[in-house]
Amino acid sequence: MILFFYNLALLVVLILGSPWWLWRLATTQKYREGLAERLGSVRLLKAQPDRPLIWMHAVSVGEVLAASRLVGELDRAFPDYQVVISTTTRTGQALAHERFGADRVFYCPLDLPWATRAYLNTLQPRLLILAETEFWPNLLNGCFRRGIPVAVVNARISDRSWPRYRVVRPFFRPLLKQISRVLAQSPTDAERLQAIGCKPECVSVAGNLKFDVRSAAEADATRLLKTAAPNLRFVVAGSTLEGEESALLQAWPQLLAADPQLAMILAPRHPERFAAVAALLDNSGIPWIKRSDWRSQPAPLSPILPGQIVLLDTIGELASVYSLASVAFVGGSLIPAGGHNPLEPAQFGVPIVMGPHHANFRAITEDLLAHQAVSIASKENLANTLINLLRDSSSASAMGNRSKHVFDQQSGATVRCVDSLRELLSVNSSPERR
Repeated sequence: MILFFYNLALLVVLILGSPWWLWRLATTQKYREGLAERLGSVRLLKAQPDRPLIWMHAVSVGEVLAASRLVGELDRAFPDYQVVISTTTRTGQALAHERFGADRVFYCPLDLPWATRAYLNTLQPRLLILAETEFWPNLLNGCFRRGIPVAVVNARISDRSWPRYRVVRPFFRPLLKQISRVLAQSPTDAERLQAIGCKPECVSVAGNLKFDVRSAAEADATRLLKTAAPNLRFVVAGSTLEGEESALLQAWPQLLAADPQLAMILAPRHPERFAAVAALLDNSGIPWIKRSDWRSQPAPLSPILPGQIVLLDTIGELASVYSLASVAFVGGSLIPAGGHNPLEPAQFGVPIVMGPHHANFRAITEDLLAHQAVSIASKENLANTLINLLRDSSSASAMGNRSKHVFDQQSGATVRCVDSLRELLSVNSSPERR
């Protein structure tokens, strides 16, 4: 009955919102990309009819990065299975193509009855794995009706999402109690997931997959930066949001006064903002270059000059570029947006600066704070915080070593997830289906 009202509400939203959606489809490429797949047209994946299939869903770039090592371990642990990966966003799709190969990556269908039915009927997965908390009622119900077990890995409920989940838990409880495995990031996440309806015996703490992610092979951007700026030090500002770039540009003259051999790598979080950040850099009067322009330049590149800013307007290279940082600023945290992942610079032993808003990575940030492995700065003292780390190399190095220690100490979530999924598959695979 609840599913009936959910689908009725979806229908009403689609009808009332159709003029807006049609306008967005007509004017914005990202809304058109993958539309047929999202509506239930199942693109042919690499044909392997003799192998049962595991479907993993990772929403966007962050989830794809977190799941990248897990997918590799699933390939090794279950050689008789084919692992396919879906994403929701365009940027997630591009990164998944790069990491896993286009022949097993597709857009996740919208949570419409006919779209999810088409995928489940065609793919016939033996297991659906959801990264974090992608609880879509029609997809879940379709799996349960077919006897397909569902597992959630890296499961979490952020402080910002928790009040909303408490409001809708009467609706979700009948679905969530049917999920076979819920592997939470932290004890707090496990408690919250049980509170909204997941069975306590199906919930366990596996840890955060992002602690297990190691940067892939050195990105082209990293190699080119080393060549074009061998004697410069870098501030790498990653995953920045609107309002943070302007704060960094305002602080830049003070940073240069403290260290004239400095350059900045600025990596906005969302590709659709690349043009806006480029315009902001144009208006700042600060010399800057675009990473994407290097693709059309003959080698060798022109050297990067002290005081220049490099706009990293590419996808999937930031994690590797953090390795060049003398100090890293992790964005989404100067403004109340919940913050982004500080583990990417931590894996390289880089000293980390974040703003005060980091609820989305609360457990990770608290662990780093407990080990004095991150500095928290407001907009007002951002420049001074960065300058102190740039000037005091011994303190910066010690902080970086502590951040890497935290990163290494917390690893192991991937192994725990694979072990749990192996048990789940063995329980749910009858002899004739193996």
